[in-house]
Amino acid sequence: MEEKKTDRRTLKTRKAICDALMGFLTEKELNKVTVQEISDKADINRATFYKHYLDVYDLYDKLEQDILIEWGMLVLKLQELRTEDFFKKLVDYVDKNRLMFKMVFSEKAPGELRVKFEKILEGLLQKIESETIGTTIKDIKLSYQTSYRAQGCIAVLSRWIFEGNDQTKEFIIKVLSELDANTEKIMKH
Repeated sequence: MEEKKTDRRTLKTRKAICDALMGFLTEKELNKVTVQEISDKADINRATFYKHYLDVYDLYDKLEQDILIEWGMLVLKLQELRTEDFFKKLVDYVDKNRLMFKMVFSEKAPGELRVKFEKILEGLLQKIESETIGTTIKDIKLSYQTSYRAQGCIAVLSRWIFEGNDQTKEFIIKVLSELDANTEKIMKH
């Protein structure tokens, strides 16, 4: 019984540490963030930080890995859905994880993470489209088209996040669905 409490506490502490780092990466670059700042924002002491992570870079690497695994799993789950349902689930996920996406899309965060996000989405779109139109996944035209689709989707989501989610989720879902439907029509010609 005591072990479960420790696990929950540990998860809560790690979440606070990760949230603190994500918050800082919307404001400043990784190399400018200190363990003391993270500890203060997470309301823990430095020793607690070091109990979980070696340094800020270790924390970032583990955070990035967790984020990419979760994103990849989400994208895989969504691949079987109709377009509008796909975007509904995607927008819901982004909305529930605003801080994470604000960090991912921030100019201050390491840029590789955003690129990796795009590549995962692009890979899924490429796989789905190659199966739909009966071409190989290495088709060069398909590669360019799916790159366009993935980056367009990311651009809309990024703008929505940085404008403080000022538009409703339904509006963003409609915009993404309509843009994607138009892109799909072009791809079929």
